[in-house]
Order: sequence, then C-alpha cells, then structure tokens
Amino acid sequence: MSDDTSGSIHVRQVRSGIGAKPKTKGTLRALGLGRIGSTNTLPDRPEIRGMLRRVPHLVNIEAATNETQER
Repeated sequence: MSDDTSGSIHVRQVRSGIGAKPKTKGTLRALGLGRIGSTNTLPDRPEIRGMLRRVPHLVNIEAATNETQER
C-alpha cells in the first residue's frame, strides 16, 4: 500500500480547453479532467508525465500526500 501513496500525482485543471486543439482536449479527458477546478489523483508513471507535459498551461501539478490518498 505504501507503493501507491509514494507514486501519485494530484492534478487540477486551472484553464479551459475551449479553443484548444482536439488532441489537447483529448489529453485532458484522458487525465480525467473536464472542467476548470476538476481534480484527479493519478499514478506517477512515465505515460502520465508525458500527458502532463502536453498540457502544462492548463493544469497545476503537485505530489499527492498520504492524507489525499486516503480520502
């Protein structure tokens, strides 16, 4: 269980995907985001990091804490 909590990223959408290219919108959807203010906790894997590099101007990223994981 400690492996899951140490390797997680908390992502929050802070800007709209309106007017963005379809590929960018698809990346937001794949990250589990859809509206401004929506959040998702994702595993810290290379695939997820690559998706986040495609949309850094639309999201805020922070490491998930143990308290966030338990909720």
